[in-house]
Amino acid sequence: MTAPVIQFQQACKQYGDSYALQPLTLDIMPGEFLSIVGSSGGGKTTMLKLINGLLLPTSGKVLVLGQDTTQVDLIQLRRQIGYVIQGAALFPHLSVADNIGYVPALSGQKLSQQRLEELMKLVDLPADLLHRYPISLSGGQQQRVGIARALASEPHIMLMDEPFGAVDEITRTVLQDSIQHLHQQLNTTIVFVTHNIREALRLSDRVLIISHGQIQQLDTPEHIQNHPANEYVERLLR
Repeated sequence: MTAPVIQFQQACKQYGDSYALQPLTLDIMPGEFLSIVGSSGGGKTTMLKLINGLLLPTSGKVLVLGQDTTQVDLIQLRRQIGYVIQGAALFPHLSVADNIGYVPALSGQKLSQQRLEELMKLVDLPADLLHRYPISLSGGQQQRVGIARALASEPHIMLMDEPFGAVDEITRTVLQDSIQHLHQQLNTTIVFVTHNIREALRLSDRVLIISHGQIQQLDTPEHIQNHPANEYVERLLR
C-alpha cells in the first residue's frame, strides 16, 4: 500500500488558550491535489506552515515524506517542497532566469539553459522572457515565474497559498487551467489554499473546508456540492 506523503497525527497549533488549528488527523497521498478552503484566520496557512516546518505543532505530529517535522533537518526538508504565494514575491533585482534558479543556487547548483527553458515551457511562458526583470512582466506572467521557481528543485510537494488571489478573473481562470495541466503532467502532490470555493471544487481531488481551526468537511468536490456537511459549507457554496 502506498504511504501518505503528508500526515497530520492529532496535530494542533495553539497560542495560549486559542487554537490556530484544532487537533487534526489527515493523510495526503502521493500525487493528490488537496485544496484547503475557509475564511481568513481559519487555519489554512497554519496547515501549510506546519507542513514545511515554519511552524511546529503544539501537540501531535506532522510527518512529511515519512519524517517528523520536529526531528528533521528543516532546511533539507524545505528543499523537497515548492512554495508558491500570492503575488509570486519575485526578487525585483534578479532576472527571470535568476529568480527561477534561486533555490537551487542556495545549494550551489546552477540551472542549465536547457532546464530553464524546460521550466518556462512547463508554465507556458516563452524562453525569451528569461533575461527580463519582474517589473516588465504582467501579474499573470509573474505568478507563472513563481510557479516555475517552485518547480526548479523538482519538489515532491507543492504548497500554494492563495497563488491566484492577486490577479484578475480572466487571468485567474487561465492560471487555473495551467496548474491543472501541470498537475496532470507531473503528478506532484499539491496542497492549495484558497478563499474561492469554486476554484477549489474545479481543481481538486479532495477539498478540506476549515473554520476557526476546525475541519467542517473533507471530501470530493462532487460530494461536497451534493451533500454539504453543515450550514457553514452551505454558505460557502451559495
